[in-house]
Amino acid sequence: MSDTSTTARGIDAETLAALPSMELRARTIVDGYYSGQHRSPYRGASVEFADHRQYTHGDELRHLDWRLYARSDRFFVKQFEAETNLALYLVVDASASMNYPERGVRKLDCASYLAAALGYLAFRQRDAVGLTVLDDAIRDKLPPRTRRGHLQEVFDRLEATEAGGETALGDVLTQFGATLPRRGLVVLLSDLLDDSEHVLRALSILRRRGNDVIVLQVLDRSELELDLHGPYVLEDLETGERLATDTDAVREEYHSAIRRHVNGLHDGCVRHGIDHELIVTDMPLGRALIAYLARRRRRTG
Repeated sequence: MSDTSTTARGIDAETLAALPSMELRARTIVDGYYSGQHRSPYRGASVEFADHRQYTHGDELRHLDWRLYARSDRFFVKQFEAETNLALYLVVDASASMNYPERGVRKLDCASYLAAALGYLAFRQRDAVGLTVLDDAIRDKLPPRTRRGHLQEVFDRLEATEAGGETALGDVLTQFGATLPRRGLVVLLSDLLDDSEHVLRALSILRRRGNDVIVLQVLDRSELELDLHGPYVLEDLETGERLATDTDAVREEYHSAIRRHVNGLHDGCVRHGIDHELIVTDMPLGRALIAYLARRRRRTG
């Protein structure tokens, strides 16, 4: 087996930005990732037998495998390929902070490429794909569908999304969760530069309602390392507030604060049974696919 780090795990957002369309970026991430594994990620939807899983209360008795029961003295139900399909809800934060940095690949660009790749992969697996774009309100929303042409609409909406507005992630996620037509897999793509306890409370509500949740926290390298030197005037992209500071003097304190924030979000997600991945904009993007596929396998048994 070849090393997938030479394929999609080695494809970063800057490389993808040079491609002419969102669809091509999505295909490059997904197809490149799987070309290194010599197998297809696409299990077609059908009613053919796929696997067994242990019986749980509420399962239809007609799907019990009595032959397996005779051998094992335990109840198992037959799981069919069509039953493994789910609804994927892509939630993209388009608040003003996602417009950082001013030059090069923005956090919003990276989040959009990842959302497109996950949508492409899910759609090829016959999952329904939905998209929600938000800042301090829900700005755009496509319900999850599998019909022809829907994925292109997702790509078009991602391509057209621009960052703007303040962050109110906790409140808007709560609003989003209350409107879901069915339970599914929610993937949030955001820098999470908001009150962490408020965000975690909203995510935990999504989880308690029976959804699986993946959080992809997208940050720029300079936000983690504060690679500035000397006096600077820093500006909040959402409020316009400016702060004059000596970056060399505050660097250690800043590093401690950003580590506490990221680690606190990660630990909080783990407590609630939520997957959390830190995605840095200059990193290869394959990690996001790994997180999604692992959660999808758990979701479909």
